[in-house]
Amino acid sequence: MAEDAREHTDHQAGHGESQYHGVPANALPLTASEDRQWATLAHFGGILGCIPALLIYLIFKDRGPFTAQESKEALNFTLPPTIAAVLANLLVFVPVVGNLFAVLATAIWLALACFSVAAGIHVNRGQPHRYEYNLRWIK
Repeated sequence: MAEDAREHTDHQAGHGESQYHGVPANALPLTASEDRQWATLAHFGGILGCIPALLIYLIFKDRGPFTAQESKEALNFTLPPTIAAVLANLLVFVPVVGNLFAVLATAIWLALACFSVAAGIHVNRGQPHRYEYNLRWIK
């Protein structure tokens, strides 16, 4: 009987929610292996544009220094070509010159994919990578 009363009191105090509701989770620092893995994925994600590097940067920048550095580098490198490719893909629908923009969008994607894979391989070996041509908008 006393157990039922305690359970009823606990239920009322939490208003039907568990005691862990609303408690922020403190993310643990990445291990060296995880740090290298996420840094590598930030570069490989360049195949899909700037979104993977942006997500990895926002989620893991405070958890691993190598991931923070490399995802920022990947984001800075992939952002301008992603914007250019999106614009070129929109201009594909312009009569007469649309085919030219389709070729341009394809060339941008191929170059971005090649540079991203090369950087990802380099970073996977544990070495930091700096793109030769990078605007570095995000400090």
